[in-house]
Parts: sequence; structure tokens; C-alpha cells
Amino acid sequence: MARIIKSCLQSALKCVNLIMAMVGIAMILYGFWMVRIWQRDMGGSSFDDFNSTAPWFIYTFLGTGITLCLLTCLGHIAADTANGFCLFCYMVIISVLLLVETGIAADVLLNSEWEKDLPEDPTGRFHDFKEFIESNIDIFKWIGFIIFLGQGLSVLSAMALRACGPNQCSNYDSDEEFNQARLPLINNHPQQPAYVIVDPPFANKNEAWNMNK
Repeated sequence: MARIIKSCLQSALKCVNLIMAMVGIAMILYGFWMVRIWQRDMGGSSFDDFNSTAPWFIYTFLGTGITLCLLTCLGHIAADTANGFCLFCYMVIISVLLLVETGIAADVLLNSEWEKDLPEDPTGRFHDFKEFIESNIDIFKWIGFIIFLGQGLSVLSAMALRACGPNQCSNYDSDEEFNQARLPLINNHPQQPAYVIVDPPFANKNEAWNMNK
């Protein structure tokens, strides 16, 4: 029964972990698309013709996507091995990520001038992305809710899997086979010797000598 529960927890952790994988891959693809558009807009001009500020939004988008993909790999390894240290590291990173996301969401919702805290984006991709989110705000609310829910379930699944303990190697496919293997220890009857007791070779000679005498 414990093995079935652990297997279900491992499968659940892998499934919710795929949510971050899909988000990370989408962010990487969108980041490469923004890089391509930025290079096309620049054309043959040098970077000095544009704002001297680095394209931080594109770099942040790509870095976040790569981080989510690496975190997905860590979660898959932790779920597959059920290693306590890997699960602990995974839970800590996901918890920190949730805190950062919560702080950013609170700042955007409570601070009406949150855009002034960010440096200027020379590519203009940040403004386009913000307008795209505002025009599809209902869809992105559900996407954000699914991401938060997936990360929360990842932490809970990792905690439950870590509580079950590490995988224990067993050579028995069922409890019946395990009990059968222990039967000789319970019913420890002495075995019959494998040798045969015979009369000593000199016994016949002594009887013949007594008869002759």
C-alpha cells in the first residue's frame, strides 16, 4: 500500500511539474522571437543609435524561462528518485519563487506607478507585452491562477513524498513472497543430515572372530 501511495505522489509531482515546463518553454520561445524582432528593427544600425540601456526585458524573459526549465528538471529528478535532499531543495526554490511572484503581483496591484520603478526598455517589447496582457486580461488571470496552483501543488506533493521516506530497494514483488521467504526463520526445524550412518568396517571381523572362538 505504501508503495502505491508513493507511486501516486511521484506521478502527481511530475504532472504538476509539467506546468512550469510548458511556461518555461513558452517564455524561451517568446524571448527568442523578441530578440529576432529587435535585431530586425536595429537593421544595420549600431547599438549606440538606440538607448544605451540594455534590453533587460528580453534578457529577464529568457532567463526566467531557462530557470523554469531547469527547475522542472530538478523536480523530475526529485520525483523519480524520491531523494530527501533533492525534494528539500526543490521545495525551497519553489517557495522562494512563489514569494517573489506574490511580491511582484502585490506591487503591480497596489502601486499605480510601478512602471517608474523599472528601467527604460530600448526595444519597446515591454510596452507591447503589457498592452497584450491588458487586452487579454481574463485569459492571463486564469493562466496566472493555474501557475500559482501548480507551484503550490508541487510544494505539497514534494512535502508528502519526502514524508514517505526514500525509496527502499526490495527484492520481493509482493507481501506473500516476503512472508514465504521468512517462513524458514519462523519454523526453524532441524534438517535431516545428508549422510548415511553405516557400521564400522571392523564390526563383521569381530563377530566372525567371536563365532570361531
